Amino acid sequence: MNAKRILVVDNEPKMRRILELSLKNLGHEVQQAADGREALAAIEQGAFDLVLSDLRMPNMDGIALLEALRERGEDVPVIVLTAYGTIETAVAAMKLGAVDYILRPFEIETIELAVSRVLAMRAVQLENRFLRDELARGWGEFIGTSAPMRQLYELIGQVAPARSNVFVVGETGTGKELVARALHEASGRSGLFVPINCAAIPAELLESELFGHARGAFTGALRDRVGKCELSSGGTIFLDEITEMPLALQAKLLRVLQEGVIERLGSNASIPVDLRVVAATNRDPQAAVDEGLLRRDLYFRLNVVR
Repeated sequence: MNAKRILVVDNEPKMRRILELSLKNLGHEVQQAADGREALAAIEQGAFDLVLSDLRMPNMDGIALLEALRERGEDVPVIVLTAYGTIETAVAAMKLGAVDYILRPFEIETIELAVSRVLAMRAVQLENRFLRDELARGWGEFIGTSAPMRQLYELIGQVAPARSNVFVVGETGTGKELVARALHEASGRSGLFVPINCAAIPAELLESELFGHARGAFTGALRDRVGKCELSSGGTIFLDEITEMPLALQAKLLRVLQEGVIERLGSNASIPVDLRVVAATNRDPQAAVDEGLLRRDLYFRLNVVR
C-alpha cells in the first residue's frame, strides 16, 4: 500500500506519540493535533487520507469535529477512539460519518488493522468512482490480424512489463489510447489506467485535473480533490495530446517524474506517487520540441520507448 497522510487527534501527548510511531512503522506520514480546532486547521493546510480522533477533548471534541467536517463537505474517513464509549455516542459518531469506533484501552494491533482496512476501503471507493465514469464513457478494443497489427501486438507485449515511459505517436483516430490501455492491461501493474486529454481541458484547470487541489485553493474549490496523477499511482496515466499542455505545467510534470511526488494545488504537502506515463501526440514530437511546444527535457523523459 502506498504511504498515506494520517492525522492523529488526541489531547494526550503520550497517546498521540504512540499512535504516530505505530503508523509511521506502517510507512505512513503522520501529523498530530491536540483537539478538533487544531485538526481543522491542519486539514485546511493540506489533505489527509485518514483521521484518528479521540472523542473527549477540550476546545472542540470529536463529535464537534465530525460535525464540522460534514458541514464543510470533507469526505476524509474518520476512526473514533474513546475511553468513554456508549451506544449513544457510537451511533452519533457513525451518523456523522465515522467509519469505525474503537474503545480504549486497545491493543496497537487493533489500530493498525483498522487503519489498513479503512485505507483499503477508501482506495476501492476512489477506484469505483473513477471506473463508473470510465464505463459510462465506454472502452474500445483492438481489431485486426494483419502483419503490421501483429507487429504492434508483439511490441506492446515486449514493452508492457517494463517501468519505462512510452511515447505513442500517430494521427488522430489511429488508436493511440487503445495502445496505452493495452500497455497498461499487459503491464501487471495493479493500479488504475487513467486517461487525460490535455487538449480538451482549459489550461487554467489542467493543473488541478492532474495534481488535484486543496479546499479553498481557488474560487469554487469547495473540497479537496484527488488529481489524476495521484489516482493513477501504481497504475498508468495516459497523457493524450501532451504537446498541448502549457510549458509551465510541463515543467511541473517533469519535476513529478524526477522526484516521484506531487503537491495538490493550494497545498504544500508532498504526496508520493508511483507513476508510469504513456504520452501521446498527433504531431511529430521532435518538430514540437523544435517549435517550442514541448520541453526538450520532458520529451527525453517520456520518449524512452516510442
